Amino acid sequence: MSDESVPAASDGVRADDAAGTAAAEPIPAELDTVEAAAPETVVAERAAEPTAAVIDSAEPAAAEAEEPAVPEPAEDATAPADTDSAAVAEPVVVAEAGRPTPASVRMGDSEYLEIRGLSVSFDGFKAVTDVDLTVLQGDLRFLIGPNGAGKTTLIDAITGLVPASGSAQKSGSELLGRKVHQIARLGVGRTFQTASVFEQLTVLQNLDIAAGAGRSALTLLRRRRSVLPSIEAALETTGLEALRDKPAGVLAHGQKQWLEIGMLLVQNASVLLLDEPVAGMSAEEREETGNLLRRIGTDRVVIVVEHDMDFMRAFANSVTVLAGGRVLSEGSVEHVQADRKVQEVYLGTAAAGDIYAETEEVADVGTR
Repeated sequence: MSDESVPAASDGVRADDAAGTAAAEPIPAELDTVEAAAPETVVAERAAEPTAAVIDSAEPAAAEAEEPAVPEPAEDATAPADTDSAAVAEPVVVAEAGRPTPASVRMGDSEYLEIRGLSVSFDGFKAVTDVDLTVLQGDLRFLIGPNGAGKTTLIDAITGLVPASGSAQKSGSELLGRKVHQIARLGVGRTFQTASVFEQLTVLQNLDIAAGAGRSALTLLRRRRSVLPSIEAALETTGLEALRDKPAGVLAHGQKQWLEIGMLLVQNASVLLLDEPVAGMSAEEREETGNLLRRIGTDRVVIVVEHDMDFMRAFANSVTVLAGGRVLSEGSVEHVQADRKVQEVYLGTAAAGDIYAETEEVADVGTR
């Protein structure tokens, strides 16, 4: 659950705004074009520091009158794109004794994330040990645990930021062993604890850059004449329609997080890994964020790493608890809250014993 940025002019942005399409630092108003790096360079740089645009799936460009876009070879989304690295073989999924039935057997064409025996070590220290986790489309899963439990490390492993052993499959495609941008192309997106957006560009321009992550550098330099349907949909889903022409830098903290999520949506991410999305938010922003997660989670796989227990209780469909790099408990919010092992981890053995005794006493009274 941490090269050069590629800003792009949006055809949904007025011509006099096009000069502001450089990311990360101001661009003089007299410039009407920007330099663009290859899209894969963006992914490599942003993987080193927090970023929203980690998906490299292409959005069809709108009609552009200036000159036709240079056709690019079609990619096989189930295989690594780099020619300088060996292809990652897709393992045959076989149910092991004691392991759950593979999600592919249960889900058919629906999206899912299935992790089996995933482990991460740093200089001999096991940060994550033999984790099994299956999250299905429509299940808003919260990943909780005390500090140092391995939550963010697990997300880092899934997205290729740290090496890991075991298996992590997105709808049947193995993720482990692939590069960050290859995983992104498969439709896996993540956010970090601090929202990272292009603050000097408008909300619309941020979304346009994200939507154009798979386009050629030449195409990125052209202005679009209209806003892509995927961008319009993201503005509506995130509730940012009225702010589309505002610089991202003037947005409230929560709105920046929503914009970052929107940048994943326009890239058609079907698996979203969100690291503490409500950290530092007001109560109202937390409520709006929870409702947003419910909207996007109906047809996607969404995993939320979170410390806010009130937020978890209000919006989680299911919960996985990590402790010491291992899965401690998993199930509904009610099941996890009643688990004595979870109470011991969060409250200490003595306090958990008191709570457990009170729970038993209440249950006993109820049966009399």
